[in-house]
Amino acid sequence: MKKHNFGAGPSILPQEVFEQSAQACLEYNGIGLSILEISHRSKEFTDVLDESISLIKELLNVPDDYSILFLQGGANMQFNMVPYNILNEDETANFVETGVWATRAEAESRLYGKTKIIASSKESNFNYIPKNFEVDEDALYLHLTSNNTIYGTEFFEDKQYPIPVICDMSSDIFSRPVDVSKYHIIYAGAQKNLGCAGITLVIIKNEWLGRAKRPKSKMWDYEIFAKNNSLYNTPPVFAIYTCLLTLRWLKKLGGLAEMEKRNIAKSTLLYNEIDRNLLFKGHAVEEDRSRMNINFITTNPEDEVAFLEFVKPYNIHGIKGYRTVGGFRASCYNALPIESVQVLVEAMQAFEKSKNA
Repeated sequence: MKKHNFGAGPSILPQEVFEQSAQACLEYNGIGLSILEISHRSKEFTDVLDESISLIKELLNVPDDYSILFLQGGANMQFNMVPYNILNEDETANFVETGVWATRAEAESRLYGKTKIIASSKESNFNYIPKNFEVDEDALYLHLTSNNTIYGTEFFEDKQYPIPVICDMSSDIFSRPVDVSKYHIIYAGAQKNLGCAGITLVIIKNEWLGRAKRPKSKMWDYEIFAKNNSLYNTPPVFAIYTCLLTLRWLKKLGGLAEMEKRNIAKSTLLYNEIDRNLLFKGHAVEEDRSRMNINFITTNPEDEVAFLEFVKPYNIHGIKGYRTVGGFRASCYNALPIESVQVLVEAMQAFEKSKNA
């Protein structure tokens, strides 16, 4: 029996994506070859790449003056590639520190230019999104992390700031409509909502290609990958194909407006139970609660291990919380069905009854 997978990533994918990608590993489209062995220069893969880019532009309504890049290395590599390509040594970038990944992004950026943390929620273990912060208008850009997988907070508004915005959307991209025009760069690891691990999506405004003055390695140069349609070196063919299947699934279901409705329904169901059940309490403040990563703890610390043991018969996987928060983290990415959330809620209610018996 397949488990209810609340893992934070690599995470759940749609069942039809598993089935279609598995078949393609045996033989792709009746050509007598596996997707794992076709050339990245072949017509078959060019079609996969072109359709993937087209669907990303369609689903996110990407303006014409942006490039879509498929890279590798995850968000961690982008923590370096962004300032390497954009930030000159005498320029400053602003950061809003909302968790581990925002902290890492700022630390890596110091290698290439100046940085300044203009707002942070570190003092309260990142349980809220800073509000009403002021950016430095002489800074080159503002860096945000839209969703925080470890602490369970999320930005929901695509705001216009006086300076360009760069956003790490690794864990909530494609979970809701996004106004891409409000950002100069969006980057995201694929392993949450876009496909399997091994590929990183970068959406960059063309005017920033080749911006930084430093001599660049071709393998770290956005402009090189844009000119070569992400084919400067051999790309992760299978990961891009899995991405294509996921994008097709998203479009078939009705696009990002429909996904947002589903994600609101799932997160509301679980947060309502957390707030109702006296054995549990949430980590994030209510107005900033993530729809993707729902963090909660037991009101009695001794119940934590007991609850993890209690849910095993329910076939629930991946809810143990990150060490800096503890408790539990239920990641409710796009492909997680609401039925899995219902099972978790039933387990929480049954645990409550067992404690009151």
